[in-house]
Amino acid sequence: MGNKAEARSDDVVIEMKNITKKFGDFVANDNITLSVRKGEVHALLGENGAGKSTLMNILYGLYTPTTGDIFIKGKKSVISNPNDAIQKGIGMVHQHFMLVKPFTVAENIILGMENTNIIGSLKMDHALQTVKEISEQYSLHVDPDEKIRNITVGMQQRVEILKTLYRGAEILILDEPTAVLTPQEIHELMRTLKKLTKEGKSIILISHKLKEIKEAADRCTIIRRGKKIDTVEVSKTSEAQLASKMVGREVTFQVDKEDKKPGEVIFNVEKLVVKDNRQIKKVNQFSLEVKRGEILGLAGIDGNGQSEFIEAITGLRKVESGKVLINGIDITNKTPYEIIESKISNIPQDRQDRGLVLDFTVQENMVLEKHSQRPFANRGILNHEKIRLFAKDLIEKFDVRPTNEDKIAKTLSGGNQQKVIIAREVSNDPDLLIAAQPTRGLDVGAIEFVHESLVKQRDADKAVLLISYELDEIMNVSDRIAVMYEGKIVGILDAKKADIETLGLMMAGGKSDNE
Repeated sequence: MGNKAEARSDDVVIEMKNITKKFGDFVANDNITLSVRKGEVHALLGENGAGKSTLMNILYGLYTPTTGDIFIKGKKSVISNPNDAIQKGIGMVHQHFMLVKPFTVAENIILGMENTNIIGSLKMDHALQTVKEISEQYSLHVDPDEKIRNITVGMQQRVEILKTLYRGAEILILDEPTAVLTPQEIHELMRTLKKLTKEGKSIILISHKLKEIKEAADRCTIIRRGKKIDTVEVSKTSEAQLASKMVGREVTFQVDKEDKKPGEVIFNVEKLVVKDNRQIKKVNQFSLEVKRGEILGLAGIDGNGQSEFIEAITGLRKVESGKVLINGIDITNKTPYEIIESKISNIPQDRQDRGLVLDFTVQENMVLEKHSQRPFANRGILNHEKIRLFAKDLIEKFDVRPTNEDKIAKTLSGGNQQKVIIAREVSNDPDLLIAAQPTRGLDVGAIEFVHESLVKQRDADKAVLLISYELDEIMNVSDRIAVMYEGKIVGILDAKKADIETLGLMMAGGKSDNE
């Protein structure tokens, strides 16, 4: 995709030499050397918590290296803060966007770079024109007058990229840029990256998605547990080789599960109607059954009512009409606590907003839903030793890293945050486990672990409802696949008989011949 033939050693625009970063006794980056050439997409691959984001936060000035040097176009440079990085032509788009939601697109793009007249008023006309020119040049079309809170996640990412380009970035760091995008948005992002590299810009792409690295990157540096393992030419390296270098072992891409006959229906949704915040019906006469001992995958393009459906069945959004039943008991419009008590656990699609209290410790997050119950509390007084021992046991069982129950949740990598949530929800011993986008933003090793956890629940005669926009995941993990389109179920297939073409047709509202 980039300029492999043109890239030479003297085209190096960024060199990080012998970078080590310690947080107390913990070594996040251990003597890493990385070089990035002009006009290339250089992927940074590693497990969750391997140290990729830490390394890039050093390049962007958010962290100071313990030891090591940074060279920009051959010149040794000190980057003390993001302003230094921006002045040196480095921009970063974080995995969790740094946008002010009540502000407009244009206001977010110019924030911190405001141009004012003599009396201090913003020169918005000039800013709007510049934003328009950049967006047209790179096909990053957004409405500059629209508020951030009213645009899609994909559009928000475009705004973040425009922010970096508005500031004159020649080197762009993209941290997990496709983690929250739809397939169409991912395709558009790949086209944008191609345009950027043709213009001579360099891109560092932090990603866990091997297919996207194969599609987008010229070279790839692999980091494992803080150490650099290798830098490879992507075109000469297979996905399996990349995965093996990343986790230090052979990775199974196929989910290993035995045939299992499902039991009785444990979860029913009958003619459900749910509205969104604008009072538009997003779930419309939706009916579904999930059986004990099966994984039912819910497929569909983002925006067809999945989020509203999940919120309704977990007590976060009002059900207008219809019923939600677990074990034959009506739980329609019950509180989230009552729904948890009815033996439903939920791995939410946004782990940071709805899965964790980020400023709490790991052990506090492990008992969020049962902290007031024995043995964790007695007459309103917490038993901290019982909580600590419970958390330590789950940390070991679910391989949470680092193995410290006192770590603050927000300091963990995305994959380890997800492991904390899964450990907590599975430990509730649910009859139904709802897993919404459970592998979003995770590396192949963590994905393998999550899938194994879901299959273990199914094999323990639990019901699992998997909601995912990843068709490969739906097809590999599910026993049956239901397809959602415009708030309705348009068909249900046996996963063994499903194929991508059929599912794609159904996701667009078409009918399958295999139902």
